[in-house]
Amino acid sequence: MEYVVGRTYLTHTRDLTMKIMQGLVIILFSVLLQSNVLATSIVYDGFTCLNAVDSNDPTPSITPAQSKFEVIENVGEGIYRLSLTGGIPRFVNNNQNVCIDSATAIGYAGIPAVDGLPRPLISIDATAYFNGQELMIVISSMYTDLSARGTPFLPFTTSAVFALTNTLIMGFNPDLSSFSLKKVFRNRGFTQTSESRNLIAPFQETVLPSFNETARDTPRILTPVSNIDFLLQ
Repeated sequence: MEYVVGRTYLTHTRDLTMKIMQGLVIILFSVLLQSNVLATSIVYDGFTCLNAVDSNDPTPSITPAQSKFEVIENVGEGIYRLSLTGGIPRFVNNNQNVCIDSATAIGYAGIPAVDGLPRPLISIDATAYFNGQELMIVISSMYTDLSARGTPFLPFTTSAVFALTNTLIMGFNPDLSSFSLKKVFRNRGFTQTSESRNLIAPFQETVLPSFNETARDTPRILTPVSNIDFLLQ
């Protein structure tokens, strides 16, 4: 009887401790921002991707990299604005390899009158929701292959432009003060315009909301085989 009571007490104590830790993390997110001090962040250390743009190739290089989400604003009701630097973990189903993708996850931006050609970004905004147990982060980025050409006597073609959305689902581990990546929902849209010889329709526009493997396919749902843990800082 004493053993049962003791075990029940330990279980209750552990559950209470976990709830306290979850509450402290939420408070930490909020207090740091409301006090205008250094914002909190979560980080994952790894290596850059050997193939910068192929989402099906998670082979890591030997170059260290860090994926970092930093809280920049507490919107309220568990919603936060983040700044992403370094990229996000890239992996595919049934493969233990993990690398950090910066080229497509952060992507490019540019206004011709200001920047000339689009330039790679070093950071990008993200939006998060945290309920004390699960953290969901959404990142939207644009990638271009800068292949636009206007060679005389040849059809004009714009660069291939990809719109990417990555949704990360993480579980909070209060014992380690870390967030474990559980799922990634990844989608890639595509658009390109080319010149046509048809006088009625002089331009051909391709617009595909989802083009991950083939035209008009569905967003990918990815589950990591390896542990991918973001540490709270």
